[in-house]
Amino acid sequence: MLLPRWLLSDRAGLVMLAVLVILGVGVPILNLWVPPDHPLHVTSYTVALLGKYLCYALLAVSIDLVWGYMGILSLGHAAFFALGGYCCGMYLMRQIGTRGVYGHPDLPDFMVFLNWEALPWYWFGFDQFWFAALMVLAVPGLLAFVFGWFAFRSRVSGVYLSIITQALTYALMLAFFRNEMGFGGNNGLTDFKDVLGFSLQSDSTRVVLFVLSALALAGGYLACRWLVSTRMGRVLVAIRDSEDRARFLGYRVERVKALVFTFSAMLAGVAGALYVPQVGIINPGEFAPLNSIEAVIWVAVGGRGTLVGPVVGAVLVNYSKTWLTTALPEVWLFALGGLFVAVTLLLPYGLIGLLRRRRESAS
Repeated sequence: MLLPRWLLSDRAGLVMLAVLVILGVGVPILNLWVPPDHPLHVTSYTVALLGKYLCYALLAVSIDLVWGYMGILSLGHAAFFALGGYCCGMYLMRQIGTRGVYGHPDLPDFMVFLNWEALPWYWFGFDQFWFAALMVLAVPGLLAFVFGWFAFRSRVSGVYLSIITQALTYALMLAFFRNEMGFGGNNGLTDFKDVLGFSLQSDSTRVVLFVLSALALAGGYLACRWLVSTRMGRVLVAIRDSEDRARFLGYRVERVKALVFTFSAMLAGVAGALYVPQVGIINPGEFAPLNSIEAVIWVAVGGRGTLVGPVVGAVLVNYSKTWLTTALPEVWLFALGGLFVAVTLLLPYGLIGLLRRRRESAS
């Protein structure tokens, strides 16, 4: 099978894709066909946990596209991730129907509890899967485009842009906490039953969601790798290294930034949409600025400007978080802060950058 040159030259990417193929084939087999008492059996909990890691990895790739290749440090990508999750959650809520606690055919339980009389207009259409899938891309993409268009045209950059993106996700968090918004308030959306008629509690459904997460990560990675390998990718690096010079050469910098920022937000929305059915809930806490900062740490740990590094960083950091929050819950935040300081001082190019420098020095 012939592969494009831009992919053949990406050894780390090929290894990562091979690992995804192995996981996409091996995990379903070990979960569905290996007996539960066998030492190689993969539990449904582990399948959902791995799927969550893959969704986080796709979010990290989306951040690396704008930070590593355009120099835009976004501290608000959790907003796009959460919006994609809410679009998926709204579809899943509409699928509950009369199986809810209050048995209302149209209104979700939280609306019945809050004495809503009719379904809000912005919930219309979410009973159809195709519409919800479209909104997963359209809502984060539209917000990113509008935000980016005004910010980049005003030539807001650097730390000021980072602060504005953080303010954006914080404002959305406060808005979604309000019951009047019609998104479940503090409790968010939960108690999902099925997707496309398949029970979310079924092992086979969890496996399918895991495989879809692996495919989404592979697709998102390939799309970003292709983009940065084209002439557009060279323009992105030029903007990152010297925006004024790129503008002097005639490039419409604000348009390029808005376009790539929008695409990055859509990738984050897809990650959020796949995340929700695997964890079973989406609430305003996903908008928290800390989540965006944590995602930036994943990218820094793995190595920004590599696309593979963020995947490695997201998986390693979240695996450590899972272990530490269970074994030593009071230590996790200190460990996360210490990790960020250590990477900044000792590994400015992340783990992938360290491996590449060692390989170059050895050769």
